[in-house]
Amino acid sequence: MFFVLSKTVGFLAVPSNVMALIGLAGAALLWTRFARAGRRLLVLGILLIAACGFLPTGQVLMSLLEDRFPKWDEAHVPDGIVILGGALNPDLTMARGQIAIGNEAERFTEIAAIARRYPSARIVFSGGTGSIAPDALPEARYVKPLLESFGIPASRITLEDRSRNTEENARFSKELVQPRPGERWALVTSGIHMPRAVGCFRRAGFEVEAYPVDYRTYGPGRLLYLNGRLADGLSHTDAAIREWVGLVVYWLTGRTSELFPAPRPSGQT
Repeated sequence: MFFVLSKTVGFLAVPSNVMALIGLAGAALLWTRFARAGRRLLVLGILLIAACGFLPTGQVLMSLLEDRFPKWDEAHVPDGIVILGGALNPDLTMARGQIAIGNEAERFTEIAAIARRYPSARIVFSGGTGSIAPDALPEARYVKPLLESFGIPASRITLEDRSRNTEENARFSKELVQPRPGERWALVTSGIHMPRAVGCFRRAGFEVEAYPVDYRTYGPGRLLYLNGRLADGLSHTDAAIREWVGLVVYWLTGRTSELFPAPRPSGQT
């Protein structure tokens, strides 16, 4: 039930959708006796789209998430590496006959580098399907050949193909790999997604260390620049708000350990 609701009601967690609906509702009212209210809604929708598109709203909200966990310390040698899905489009891959990777491609390009850097680490990919369609293909089906093309032996790769969301990524990955006490596991996912992902793994009892990738902001020094393209600002705002909403919902429903997970002090588990 939670998965279906998250995919349907999630439409309203995308700010640009809500802004467009406000504007459309206003436009529809212009030809009724509520024309005055319609004009106000139409203007409000336009102003919200312009503000979130040109102002650095999304950059600031996104940076708070991306900078929550520091970059991976290369001196740390992990026993295993968990990569979260979401970067590969299995339906487009099958339709076109070649691997289709979206904006989160760094999840794969970085794993090739760290697999070579830590040759003894196990590689676990966790990614089923995020679609509610009954015939949707699991992302993990196409990952093994891709990782093998990077030079990673098949013997090092473990696939988890049942998960549909971040909470299931954590729970099913733990069931699959059975991490032992004292082992060090790196978690690879987008920086914006890392707080919620770490919280889910902690809730599942799978202690991981953050290996954030796929940064979309330049850091604190360049947060207040105006966006040159409306679409960029809206995209950043959509992604940031959606992730903040996800953090709150996951915390309220007990799927993450904390509202806004942070790095643990050294030596704490």
